[in-house]
Amino acid sequence: MMFSGKQTKPTFKSYLPPLQTESKKSPQLPIKKLEAKLLPGEIVVNEANFVRKCIGAESCQDDLWGKLVCTNFKVSFITHKSLPQQRFQCTHRLLGEHDIPLACVEQVVTVNDVKGKQKILGSNQKLKFNPTELILYCKDFRIIRFRFDEAGPESAKKVCLAIAHYSHPADPQLLFGFEYVGKRYHGSTGERVNGVDPGGGLQTPLFDCSSDWDREIKRTGASEWRVCTVNQGYFISPSLPEFFVVPVSLADQDLKQYACFFYSQRIPLWCWNHSSGSALVRMSNISDPQQQRKVEQRISSTITKSHPLRSDVFKSDLDKNLPNIQDIQAALLKLRQTCVIDPFEESEEKWLSSLESSRWMEYVRTFLRHAVEIVYMLESRRVSVILLEKEDRDLSCVISSLVQLMCDPHCRSLHGFQGLIQKEWVMAGHRFLDRCNHLKKNDKEESPVFLLFLDCVWQLWNQYPAAFEFTEVYLTVLGDSMWVPVFSTFLFNCPRQRAEHSRDFASSKSIHLGQDQALRFPPVWDWSQQFSLKDQTLFNNPLYVGKIATCVQNGTVKTFTHRRSKKNYSSTMRGLPSVLRNGSLGPNDTLARRNSLVLRLRSDLTQVREQQETPSERFVREFFSRPVDLQGLLLPQLLPSHISVWKLYFLRWVPEAQIPQGGPITTFHKLSVLTDEIEMLQNQLRQYKGAGSTPNNLHTEHSKMYFKATSTPQQSPAPPEYLSSSFPFSPVGNLCRPGILGTPLSKFLNGAKIWLSTETLANETV
Repeated sequence: MMFSGKQTKPTFKSYLPPLQTESKKSPQLPIKKLEAKLLPGEIVVNEANFVRKCIGAESCQDDLWGKLVCTNFKVSFITHKSLPQQRFQCTHRLLGEHDIPLACVEQVVTVNDVKGKQKILGSNQKLKFNPTELILYCKDFRIIRFRFDEAGPESAKKVCLAIAHYSHPADPQLLFGFEYVGKRYHGSTGERVNGVDPGGGLQTPLFDCSSDWDREIKRTGASEWRVCTVNQGYFISPSLPEFFVVPVSLADQDLKQYACFFYSQRIPLWCWNHSSGSALVRMSNISDPQQQRKVEQRISSTITKSHPLRSDVFKSDLDKNLPNIQDIQAALLKLRQTCVIDPFEESEEKWLSSLESSRWMEYVRTFLRHAVEIVYMLESRRVSVILLEKEDRDLSCVISSLVQLMCDPHCRSLHGFQGLIQKEWVMAGHRFLDRCNHLKKNDKEESPVFLLFLDCVWQLWNQYPAAFEFTEVYLTVLGDSMWVPVFSTFLFNCPRQRAEHSRDFASSKSIHLGQDQALRFPPVWDWSQQFSLKDQTLFNNPLYVGKIATCVQNGTVKTFTHRRSKKNYSSTMRGLPSVLRNGSLGPNDTLARRNSLVLRLRSDLTQVREQQETPSERFVREFFSRPVDLQGLLLPQLLPSHISVWKLYFLRWVPEAQIPQGGPITTFHKLSVLTDEIEMLQNQLRQYKGAGSTPNNLHTEHSKMYFKATSTPQQSPAPPEYLSSSFPFSPVGNLCRPGILGTPLSKFLNGAKIWLSTETLANETV
């Protein structure tokens, strides 16, 4: 029996099953399959298994293994392993922590380090060698590396070619936003699915209807201006919105007659009215020299009639006073070189001089300074201003928005700021499709004009943080949203282009549009598309001093307007002592570090300088001699030492620049806890006195702060260990600069150019 061919069975003497022969292997535990999470309309184009994502700078000990996937929307890396010692609290609903939108990919570089070959991949190109490494340069300053040491050579080549091809769409309708909107909001029969109306119920005005413009006219008191409908159906100008505001005295017939004299038929657009009655207007140049004088006089006359004092009109030629879009693009490329490719050491003289030579900070100062000059004309001179630009679609967007931010506290609220961008950028026809270079067709048209504007806003925010309802995290996320091409906000060059492409796409996909007449893309202002309600609380500024705030006195809820006492504030609020005038020092003042080199001028020279100052300089000097009013006019300090590097955006992926458990995030954490505690105590007082009926259990859900107070105010929680100055972003796994310098590409990456150029590699391309 023992040697029979029958399988032995356990008996009462043997409580273990018999050993299996070698031919019968033990069953393997089921392994979870690595699959990409796909959005409506998203499809997998190509993928490669056994890919290594480089995490560590020198060794591969902390690298991640997984699958590299290319879809029609993103480059996705799927892994079971989490990043070392990291916790991601802020979760993007459209993107995973290892995902890169294709629109964010600036350049695709393939490397074979064994043969010493490399190539920049474009659309529809061939790759004659098997890549061992893939490097993705991203528009948000990330550099991401993947290794194919264990992956199949053919699958590695195919996924690289797919990424290069799909990151260079040939037509706007190939951008993922069209497929996403078509699949998510429209069923096969054309009805809306999920009952969702993109953009519906938003508090942010989109200025795509006359009622939004009417409300803005009433809000600013522009009684001598009216909503014009002469461009309905884009009858006059293809790049203007269907509704805009013009002087009451300017008839529709005159607008039709004068339109042909302006570049792109862009007739003057009203932006905003000062409380004095002065108007801010933007206008393209007149293309017909013979008609220039006549048309300008007519336009100026109607603007003068709209002013209660019948003041003259001041014209500001932005093309002559500001850098052009090519200068701005060149400055950003040099800034990228300095921040993420060159060796980083903030205190090193070479790094600081490289930062200065990029001219990015200089351009930020230039735009802020010019905006202050326009504010002076509106506020002090009380005259209307026309911003002149050849096509009125780039520089005027920046200046008109900055002027309103400095003058109008409504624009410093969250919804006011979003409405400002919608009005002065989206509906006014800023070329987001070309300037973001989503199609990567014409590099000469690419320019980070909107990013420059956000940097200018951040400079103002950095000097007056309590004047803004939003945080710098919000500004950073807004800048990143340009590369998530599912929102109408940053996807098109003008409203007409959006309507035409939407109709064409709907027709090709047999989508019945009904009364909409076009696909309704969601605006970026519907933040629930990207973040949960909890994550959106990172946008709320705990320092914000609103126009109206509530307080509790003796158990009674009272409403009051914040006012500042008439005393001088510390330099931490204003940036410098209040007696500083145009860069000079008073006899008892001292300045920190870099400003210590400023010469102390003798009193007689100071008097001479004050006598020679221009009226606008006097206006600025007088402003800084008064106490700050956070709900009034705000002017930025403009000495070079006042303009800082926007570290959360430009340096967030640089590990050497991070401050573990420190930096601004620590301050934000403390302020959030205090603000949340105050709100909780106010709710309890309202309940106690019967002034409100908010249940206690709603506090946790509806708190306006990301970090919440504990039940015992004496035991405020310490910042979690995973926080750093880059929160809620993380540099781990998103930038491997030292590792890149060890590849055969180092001789190019150490050069003056930020990206590898096709011309440079022409002789080495296989």
